[in-house]
Amino acid sequence: MHLHQIRVYYEDTDAGGIVYYANYLKFMERARTEWLRGLGYEQDILMEQSIAFVVKRVEMHNYAPARFNELLSIETRVVELKGASMTFQQTIKNNNGLKLVSADIQVACVDITAMKPKRLPRTLLGEISRVI
Repeated sequence: MHLHQIRVYYEDTDAGGIVYYANYLKFMERARTEWLRGLGYEQDILMEQSIAFVVKRVEMHNYAPARFNELLSIETRVVELKGASMTFQQTIKNNNGLKLVSADIQVACVDITAMKPKRLPRTLLGEISRVI
């Protein structure tokens, strides 16, 4: 499991100081990027190799709201790994450990030039397999 923390800024909230639901997806995207970086892979370098990741499916459940200025913890784990895709399970909790949001997010690897599915690079597949 990878853990990433993020602070809720005013721009993330509505007029009542509650995080707008779509921003949870942004928070989870950042956490997946940091997870990938932790494995030693930078997305800009992968893009130079015509490799990108696109979200194919999202199933998100909201349990409680996050609020302005809270420090959130985002837990990220891979729960399914295939040749050209992977499914993440991500959970956002507040500082008290209360689960606010959970999501299963399937991400596909694509060839940017052709915009078609592409197998994950063998080295990256090996690194992911090692940590799940």
